[in-house]
Amino acid sequence: MYIETEGTPNPATLKFLPGSVVMGAATADFASRASAARSPLASAIFDLPGVARVFFGSDFVTVTKTDETSWAALKPQVLGALVEHFVAGRPLVEGGDADSGAEEEEVAPEDEEIVAQIKDLLDTRVRPAVAGDGGDIVFRGYREGVVRLHMQGACSGCPSSRATLKHGIENMLRHYVPEVVAVEQVDL
Repeated sequence: MYIETEGTPNPATLKFLPGSVVMGAATADFASRASAARSPLASAIFDLPGVARVFFGSDFVTVTKTDETSWAALKPQVLGALVEHFVAGRPLVEGGDADSGAEEEEVAPEDEEIVAQIKDLLDTRVRPAVAGDGGDIVFRGYREGVVRLHMQGACSGCPSSRATLKHGIENMLRHYVPEVVAVEQVDL
């Protein structure tokens, strides 16, 4: 099995492409060893020294390392864990689908059309670009013109994620949806 690797805008995160579907349309973000308990693969990766976060995308896995660890030491170990998992055919997540932990805020009935527009723009324009960088963006809520979003994977903790959120995503949403006045990042 051959697994490609790509850098991401976050220097602490690498993107691993096993050449097959990982999560399909869903994603799973594991910010700690405890959150990875239901995933044999995420648990195996967290068992490696220096792993800070694991994220499963549609067809990729991103791994974020601690500052004390070098990619030269960690990358071959992550590749080994990935190959072992996929060759053995183990499940990615046991006991049902992984979820990201936080629920979406309730939407006021008068805001439902606005929220539908926002979600459509996020799904068609933003998420594909963010996935290309090894991450995901999840809608968490909309109230009084403020869109609340959560960054996952390589985007979580990336030095440029706040700038992307404010200058890229906020400007685009404000352009297409005039009711949007701001975008804020939600950390879980």
